[in-house]
Amino acid sequence: MTPRSERWREAAISIAAMRDLARRTLPRPVFDFADGGAEDERTLRRNEAAFDSIELLPRPLDGAATRDLSVELFGRRLSLPVLIGPTGLAGLFWPGGEAAAARAAAAAGTAYCLSHGSVCRLEDLPAGGPRWMQLFIYRERGFTEALAQRAAEAGYDALVLTTDNQLLGNRERDRRNGFRIPPRFRAVDLALMATKLAWLARMRPELPRITFGNYVRPGESADLAALAGRMASLLDPGMSWADVAWLRRLWHGPLLLKGVLHPEEAHIAVDHGIDGLIVSNHGGRQLDGAAAAIDALPAVLAAVEGRVPVLVDGGLRRGVDVVKALALGARACLIGRPQLWGLSVAGEPGVRHVLELYRSEIDRAMGLMGAASLTRLGPDLLRRREVLTPLTQS
Repeated sequence: MTPRSERWREAAISIAAMRDLARRTLPRPVFDFADGGAEDERTLRRNEAAFDSIELLPRPLDGAATRDLSVELFGRRLSLPVLIGPTGLAGLFWPGGEAAAARAAAAAGTAYCLSHGSVCRLEDLPAGGPRWMQLFIYRERGFTEALAQRAAEAGYDALVLTTDNQLLGNRERDRRNGFRIPPRFRAVDLALMATKLAWLARMRPELPRITFGNYVRPGESADLAALAGRMASLLDPGMSWADVAWLRRLWHGPLLLKGVLHPEEAHIAVDHGIDGLIVSNHGGRQLDGAAAAIDALPAVLAAVEGRVPVLVDGGLRRGVDVVKALALGARACLIGRPQLWGLSVAGEPGVRHVLELYRSEIDRAMGLMGAASLTRLGPDLLRRREVLTPLTQS
């Protein structure tokens, strides 16, 4: 008989099922903070739906009795082509959320990217596996430089410069819910809290201490509202390629650019010494109407011409989605929301379970495809399904 504390495993048979468990676990404003997108959420939906138009052409007679899911990135061999991407305030979903997810990634043999907006300080994230650090170009360039220096001193393996967050997206779910950090629940939210007692019990001692750990200055009170205001004021819509070149001179390890959708931007990035690209629209949380990441991937790959690895995030909800992205030419994929759903349900074991779901689904798909290694996945195993345009009467 499965212990009550482990019964979630029986239900968590897929990423979609894990999302449903998280929805039932979290207060609605907290769930929507992770789950929602910008404005009408067209890009959010398109990220997932775009995979439907890509069909697989398996070659089972190629034989794949065993499958190698490992990939090399920047001199590190990862056992899984799925990395955990940066998601702010993971500590809101589980106490010590960033540390729990980083341990899960290390146990799975993959990399973890810490968000600039983490609850923990970047120095406090446990080592064990490859650790990447996200940062922005801020109006206060000295703060960007300080974060990069702190990441270097803490032994981070790579920097991820995110470029699509120069203005805060219009996330209307959060506005409708009256969501703020730390959460202040309305009477209607509290009335619905009877089914969220597990989250409330574990988080109640943590809520007063939740802050943006990387933005607290020495000797300063960690007032969250003030820190949130500072973060918003630091974002710089005027950032330019000169700033990318400046950061490239500062940081001597791998430097990735995240938020690339336009092929010309990809080409310029490589000319500026960027070591890797992440094709991403910020999970549909910023510019609603932006292209789905998987749709933008082929043109970015063509522009780069194999000079640097290209990764992709956004809408990957099955191992077969990862297989499609890799067959198109991506080196690896990043996930955001799915690891937050696993974290919300069971902390570190929940994130481990999410990563193992991807591992088992990728392995099964490769076996059915006749692909013994990731290098065997290529465009020859794909075709685009034609989308018929409905006839209209004139």
